[in-house]
Amino acid sequence: MWQRIQTLYLLISAGLIAALCFSPAYKLAGADGLTEVSYWMLQKPFFGILLGILAFLVVLALVVYKSRILQMRLAVLSGIIALGMQVWLAWMYFTWEGPVFRWTVIFPFVVFICNLLAARGCFQDQLMVESAYRIRERRKRGGKK
Repeated sequence: MWQRIQTLYLLISAGLIAALCFSPAYKLAGADGLTEVSYWMLQKPFFGILLGILAFLVVLALVVYKSRILQMRLAVLSGIIALGMQVWLAWMYFTWEGPVFRWTVIFPFVVFICNLLAARGCFQDQLMVESAYRIRERRKRGGKK
């Protein structure tokens, strides 16, 4: 499990999702000089639910390393959800006048790229296993070596 490249990509995705959950989204300076900090999880309830689903899918993809097809599908699904989250954040950034966003707003896009790279690694592993299986079957039947 740990020697595969897709595990590294999924770990990076999980770390970025955890960092996104607990990092401040923006800071507003109030009229009285106090700063108000809003965290991503608390900003919108739907955003917290999406982050929870995304974290669950990435951790599940890390755990099911013996089933490469399922791992690949989970990585693609979590990548699509991360891309949707990034589109939503971009929409909020361009339509919302109030706060200035932090640099953590690009985390869902990086998660999307890491998940697609992980899915590609799963697919390459599956192709390698299938080709080795084909060679083994040919040798059992007494074909060319």
